[in-house]
Amino acid sequence: MTMRKAHIQISDRYAERLGGFRRLTYTEWGAADNPRVAVCVHGMTRNGRDFDSLAEALSASHRVLCIDLAGRGQSDWLREMAGYSPATYLSDIRTLLASLKLTEVDWIGTSLGGSIGMMIAGDEDPVARGLIRRLVLNDIGPLIPASGMEPIADRVGRAPDFDDLETAEAYQKQACAEWGALSDETWMHLTLHSLQPKDGGGFAYHHDPAIGDALRALGPMRDIELWPWWRRIECPLLVLRGAESNILLAETAAEMKADGAELIEYPGIGHTPSIMVEDQIEAVTGWLK
Repeated sequence: MTMRKAHIQISDRYAERLGGFRRLTYTEWGAADNPRVAVCVHGMTRNGRDFDSLAEALSASHRVLCIDLAGRGQSDWLREMAGYSPATYLSDIRTLLASLKLTEVDWIGTSLGGSIGMMIAGDEDPVARGLIRRLVLNDIGPLIPASGMEPIADRVGRAPDFDDLETAEAYQKQACAEWGALSDETWMHLTLHSLQPKDGGGFAYHHDPAIGDALRALGPMRDIELWPWWRRIECPLLVLRGAESNILLAETAAEMKADGAELIEYPGIGHTPSIMVEDQIEAVTGWLK
C-alpha cells in the first residue's frame, strides 16, 4: 500500500514561521476512507518513519497515521524549548485528529508515544478518553523510573554530526542497540530517516537539540507516575516489553498484566522492541484485527 505524506498547520506561541504557524507532519497508509484508523506515535528522539513496516502491514485493515511530533522528523522545530512537553504533543495530536474528523482510533505508542496514549485513554473526561478504541503500549507503563530516564536525558540532543552515511549508520546501530537484531536494510532505513543534510555537506540528526535541553532543565530526574491515568483506562490494552528494559520494569509490567493488560515480552531486548521484525509486527496487527 502506497505511503502518502501530509501535514497540518498549527497556530501557537511556539511557531517560528512568519504568521505564527508551524507544520505538524505525518505519513498516511491505507485507504483514506477507511473508518478504522490507527495512530502511531514514536519515542523521545525518533520519528514517524520508524513505523513504516508496521504501517504497511496494518494498512490492509486500517487507515494508518504515523506522526512526527514537534521538533522531530519533518515537523517544525519550536521557538522555545519549553514547548517540548506532553501538553504540546497532546494538543497537536488532538488538533490533527479533529482536523481529520476522527472520533475513534487504535493507538500504537512507543515509549513517549505510549505515555501520550495513556494520557488520552485515561483522561478524566469520559468522552475524551473514548477517543482510543484499543491501546498498544510499546515498552512504557504508568511508572517511568528516574534510573531509566537519566541516561536518556543525558544523551538526547547530543548526537554528533556525520560526514557520511556509513558513520551515521554505525552511530544508529549503537544508539538503538537495545532494539535487538535488525536487517541491514532496516538499519539503513532507520539511519536515512534519522538525518537531515547540512549546508556544505554531511548530515545532522533530525531532531531539535532543544528537546534534550528542555528535559535537562527539569533538574535531576524523578520517577514519573501515570497511575491516575492508568486507573481510568477502559479500552483493551496490549503491552510489549523488552525483557531487559530499564524503562518498563518487570514489576510494573506484572501489575499492568494483573490489571487486565495483555503482555508480550521479548528476550534479549531492552528499551524498546523495534516493531520492525515479523513476530512483533504480527503481534500488533493480529491483536488489533
